[in-house]
Amino acid sequence: MLITVSGQAGSGKSTLAAALADALGCEHISGGDIFRDLAAERDLSPLELNRLAEDDDQIDRDLDRRLRTTASQADDLVLESRLAGWMAGDHADLKLWLDAPLDVRAERIADREDKAVETAREETEARTESESMRYQEYYGIDIRDLTIYDLVIDTARWGPDGVLTLAQSAVESYNPASDEGKTPVTGIRYDFE
Repeated sequence: MLITVSGQAGSGKSTLAAALADALGCEHISGGDIFRDLAAERDLSPLELNRLAEDDDQIDRDLDRRLRTTASQADDLVLESRLAGWMAGDHADLKLWLDAPLDVRAERIADREDKAVETAREETEARTESESMRYQEYYGIDIRDLTIYDLVIDTARWGPDGVLTLAQSAVESYNPASDEGKTPVTGIRYDFE
């Protein structure tokens, strides 16, 4: 089973994906893992590759191509990144989206990165706007369109254990034989294919 976990920065993607993969006894691959692999292949640090990516859109496309390829070849995997649901498309058995109000996400990021909450909030808003424009430009993806997701969870309502319980319940309740059809992922330009 291929499960994607997507969401905005600070939504709890990494926390859920790791816990869910552990609970299901399957592999977990994150966009961050793939990005670090891409950096190593270029003999760069992730920070150096990130700086290059600011001026070279091919780096984003390489990451997204790798996400899509991973999804097309995956069995028993939790694939996690902001675009995992979109990149996996119809290959995914279940697509999860995590979110929380900006103030909550900014506090989480500030705590995780040891910075002021207002700084985290400003950076998160700017990052979200920048990524949204790039996703639209590159692939025709409106990241705010959640209709492709099977389950959307507001992680401000439940702690990590509660979010895991909800996700596990969805996975365990899923029966491919009674599935009347997943929401198709259409209109996307996978420019790297």
